[in-house]
Amino acid sequence: MSAVPPAATAQYPRGIAQNSQQFVLQTVQVFFVGLIIGMERNVLPTMRQDFGLGSHAFFFLASFVISFGLVKGALNFVAGDLSDRVGRKHVLFWGWLAGIPIPLLIFFAPNWWWIIAANVFLGINQAFTWTMTVTSQIDLAGTRQRGLAVGINEAMGYIAVGLAGLVTGYLALAVGPRWALLGFALLVVALALLLLPWVRDTLPWAQTESREQSPQNPTASDTVKTPQESRWQSFVRVSFRDRTYRALCQGGVANKVADTLVWVMLPVYFRFHGQGVVHIGWITGIYAMVWGLCQFWTGHLADRVGRKAPILSGFFLLTLGLVGVALVHHFAAWILAAAVMGIGMALLYPNLIAAMADVAPAAARGKTLGIYRYWRDTGYAIGGLLLGGAAQWTDAALPTIWLTAGIVAISGVWIAIAVRETHAPTQQ
Repeated sequence: MSAVPPAATAQYPRGIAQNSQQFVLQTVQVFFVGLIIGMERNVLPTMRQDFGLGSHAFFFLASFVISFGLVKGALNFVAGDLSDRVGRKHVLFWGWLAGIPIPLLIFFAPNWWWIIAANVFLGINQAFTWTMTVTSQIDLAGTRQRGLAVGINEAMGYIAVGLAGLVTGYLALAVGPRWALLGFALLVVALALLLLPWVRDTLPWAQTESREQSPQNPTASDTVKTPQESRWQSFVRVSFRDRTYRALCQGGVANKVADTLVWVMLPVYFRFHGQGVVHIGWITGIYAMVWGLCQFWTGHLADRVGRKAPILSGFFLLTLGLVGVALVHHFAAWILAAAVMGIGMALLYPNLIAAMADVAPAAARGKTLGIYRYWRDTGYAIGGLLLGGAAQWTDAALPTIWLTAGIVAISGVWIAIAVRETHAPTQQ
């Protein structure tokens, strides 16, 4: 392997402090990304009657998340592969352009099919923008701060998700839900695009790291990794053939099934129990903001103690929080259960992707993380089908909470059995 010229290493140093300006810009970008998806979390499910949906049309209600998950999952893979070939910044720009039609379709929607179409664009927006911000921050951070970088990325994104749910809930009461979502989303997209000229493409950082990597990666996964393999070969290997990748991918699916529950079924469940749009916004917002805030330390924790213990603790707490939501029937108790769920997500969510990044070769990092994110975000579609079908069959939202708790618990056991530690603990 040829040595890396010192000038290249100096030009593309790795470390959060060494790249602080670009790291902050990427953090601001992911905050805007979180605002776009968060604006739907509280308002849209409670607007179902405005679009002709009956109070028990659970499966059709879930269809807007199914469309989002299918598109976002597939385009995560496309975005990752594209970013390794044309650069991270181009894909990020395309993602923001895809965000422009979302509020317009919602504002003018005469029926629920327009909401489904809006969420197709939301899937494109989220796949291209969020995938690029996390990949770029991993590129900038380097090996020793990878968990911290992912933690900061996901923290800021999900703090924004929670804040957007709260803000749009209050705005919906003040000016109406359609005007609230229209003004909020267009402002966010405009601000993101205005900042984009100052964002640098981080692909050269990944290319420099790739040239520095030894042929034998000590944290390599079970199978030999060849960046020259075809996209389909990479997809099959990461999705099915490699034991570590396979287990981490199914963990991603399970946590998005849980997030689908929060997005679609819990607002309906709480509405059935007499909670208004503001109270629902607080419950789902606390979940997202606790998830976001705690990731500031959970990613760094995994850099110090390894990935596996935080991941498994997260699956346990997420299961516990879900059981709590099902068993209690009071606003304050639901807030507490949502906070427990948020802590669980904070422990598992950034560290699943950090574990994937540990075992992925730098030259194919975008593609490998794209495949993981394909499965993780296809979990929205899988969750929409499972939970929407279960709610429609039982004519109730409560069974979907128990179903989700079971899926999350089984997923955690799978990872406990199948995944070895991917990151050696440090004392940094």
